[in-house]
Amino acid sequence: MKKILMTLAVLILTGAAANAQAYRNSRYYNQRTGHLDYSLRKNMYERGENYYGLRIGPSFSTVNSDDPCLDGGDSQTGLNIGAVAGIALSDKAPLFLETGLYYTEKGGKKKIENGKKMTYDLNYLEVPITVKYAYPIDENFSIQPFAGGYLACGVGGKIKNYGLREAESSFSSDCFKRFDGGLRVGCGAAYDMFYFDITYDIGLANICHDEFDTSHNGCLTLNFGVNF
Repeated sequence: MKKILMTLAVLILTGAAANAQAYRNSRYYNQRTGHLDYSLRKNMYERGENYYGLRIGPSFSTVNSDDPCLDGGDSQTGLNIGAVAGIALSDKAPLFLETGLYYTEKGGKKKIENGKKMTYDLNYLEVPITVKYAYPIDENFSIQPFAGGYLACGVGGKIKNYGLREAESSFSSDCFKRFDGGLRVGCGAAYDMFYFDITYDIGLANICHDEFDTSHNGCLTLNFGVNF
């Protein structure tokens, strides 16, 4: 947890510095006055223009499995934080290839005997690769549907059995595999530099070591952030 908090603090400080620089480099920034001047306003998602962004928000995940001990149950709430880059794919349309790096907390929880519960935290570093279309509503607002996939590597997490009062690492030869990958679909909305999206990851990789049972991640995330 301390490492996560330290990483979060570094990302926030880095993001603050980047936002300050983005403020000075903004297409609205008036060099003469030292302030934003919205009379200079243009659409950020112009054709052929790349962008960069910061994201943070909650994740709500479950594990779908053939193993009844893992399947179903309640969703596990975690943190999703990252940075993205949008690369223009066309000079004639607002079409982008978006990728980046996220730290995402997934997993699940389930009630077991005697009203106790078992939780399994699956924390990943994820690289999404999606194609996004920024459909302009007006010069400030756009709707941005996207689809693609993601690749992920497990970096930590614990399986906790509250009935037996036991805990062990989630990623081991007896539990979950570190590799995950699947499809990613969603839709974003942007107003000027501000951004929001709803994303759903459909895990296709079997994250279970069991030779007979398969397990797959499913995760809904709400992302808030800025683009510059």
